[in-house]
Amino acid sequence: MAKPNYSFEKRQKELLKKKKKEEKKQRKLEKQIDPAGEAENPTPAE
Repeated sequence: MAKPNYSFEKRQKELLKKKKKEEKKQRKLEKQIDPAGEAENPTPAE
């Protein structure tokens, strides 16, 4: 029976945490730049 590769699982968890942290940081920066949220939901020019 093969033994589990715990270091692979740990690395995957770390990468997931890092990705979530970066996404949260981006959302925070977008809110500071455009607090009204106009960049996320642009209105049609017509």
